Formats: sequence, structure tokens, C-alpha cells
Amino acid sequence: MEIKKLFDGEKTVFSMEIFPPKKPGTIDSIYSTLDGLSGIKPSFISCTYGAGGNPADTSTVDICRIIKEKYDILSIAHLTCVNNTKEDIDLAIELFKQSGIENVLALRGDINDKVEPKDDFKHASDLILYLREKAPWLEISAACYPETHPNSETAAEDIRYMKYKEECGAKHFMSQLFFDNSDFYRFRERAEIVGIKSPIEAGIMPVTSKAGILRMVSMCGASIPQKLARLLNKYEYNEEALKDACINYSIDQISDLIASGADGIHLYSMNKPDVAIRIYQAVKNLL
Repeated sequence: MEIKKLFDGEKTVFSMEIFPPKKPGTIDSIYSTLDGLSGIKPSFISCTYGAGGNPADTSTVDICRIIKEKYDILSIAHLTCVNNTKEDIDLAIELFKQSGIENVLALRGDINDKVEPKDDFKHASDLILYLREKAPWLEISAACYPETHPNSETAAEDIRYMKYKEECGAKHFMSQLFFDNSDFYRFRERAEIVGIKSPIEAGIMPVTSKAGILRMVSMCGASIPQKLARLLNKYEYNEEALKDACINYSIDQISDLIASGADGIHLYSMNKPDVAIRIYQAVKNLL
């Protein structure tokens, strides 16, 4: 199914991200996550790339096939390129074809200091162009960054690169996580100014631990506004209180985004269906 068609209706698209089990050979453990999320019936579920971006790890493809065949939910497979050669990507394309996977999120991937990057793909746009040439049947999504990609010198440079990814073949964008909606609205205005037409989903990550979210924002460059910082500091040592407070924070974010006309909400579920269900139940009538 063409992703952009999901955004043609009146309802706000509501999607989720999951990740494969960390230990090889334990893919069956994903069923408990998917059983929980399937009751929500999200517009689609995306699955992050296998451990370390290893093309020999087929867990992402396997999970996307399960999402599609067992749960009858559209799936999007993440595909990174920084540590892959063209031959590796060709292998991934063949796996997608064999498994009936038609939707891909094309990413550069994180630079690993312990692994020398391959030379075939420097940027996500290189991967998008290659996929469009080698697998024109794939529907390609891409990432975007409301607070600017850490490697971009300016917000203007970053938004121009986003436009280039669209020109290369990306038809849908999922944003990096953010905690201040005003950052997303300013970003959306910049996207409109440069003529980006593809739908942009707002990426929301529910916070469940202070240490975990501090580690995450240090990696992706997102900022923590004072309102959220107060919650993290007050309930840092009360796990259930922190969970409740931060779920409510995410619900407030999503409610405001929907009211402000966001194309979609992409929930980084962190394989915690109980959190995703609580958030969905609170906003489902708004979608």
C-alpha cells in the first residue's frame, strides 16, 4: 500500500515503532508486544533495523512479515546504509521481496566508532536514490529532525536536505522525538516554506525513566523543556509516579499536535504495549 494514501482521509494517522529482540534467535518474544499493540490497530507499525545494522540479521524483515501476515497491519522496515555495501542492500531488497515487504524507512544509521563505515552510501539520500533505482516497487519513507540533525550546521541546511530526500524519492517523513511542540511547529513552517509536500508525522516518545531519556536525547540532539525536566526531577526515584506523569505529558503533546493539524503521530512505543495502550485510549477519540 502506498503510504501517502493513509493520509488522504480525515483521521489523523496514528502509528508506532518497535524494535527486534536484542538476542538473536528470540524473535518469538516479539509476539507479546505485538499482541498488545494489535488491539490498537495502528495505521502501521515500523520496525527498527537488526542489531548493529547487520544485513545477515533478518529479524526486522521477519517481524515486518509477522505484522503484515498475522496481525493484518501495514509494516515498515527500517533500513540503514552507513555500514552496508551495495551488495548488502541488494540482499536486503531481495529479502523484502521474498517476504512481501513493500514499505521501507531509509536511514543513514548511527556512526559506530568501533566499526569503519562503508563507502557506498554516505547519506540517507544516497540510499533512497539506490532503492528507487533498484526496487521501484518499494514505498520509501525517511526521517526528519524538528530540532535539526546533529550533523547539520543550521536549520536551513537541514531542511534543504530534507527537501532533497523528498526529491530523491521519499514520500513520507517520520520525525525524530521531541518534547516541545513549538519546536515541531517551527520546523513544519520551514518545511512548508521550502515546498515539502510529503506528510510529516510527529515522533513522540513516552518517558519511562530519567536515565533512559537522558541517554536518548544525548544521542539524537533533542532537548528537554523545563516542564518535563521538573517531572523528571520530582519523580526520579518513584517509578510509577514518573510513568504516570510522563504518560500524561505525552498525551498532552499528542492532543495539542492533533488539534494543530499534524499529519500523523508516530509513537516510539519502546516495546511497551501497556504504555502505548494508555496513550491511545486517551487520544483515540481525537484522531
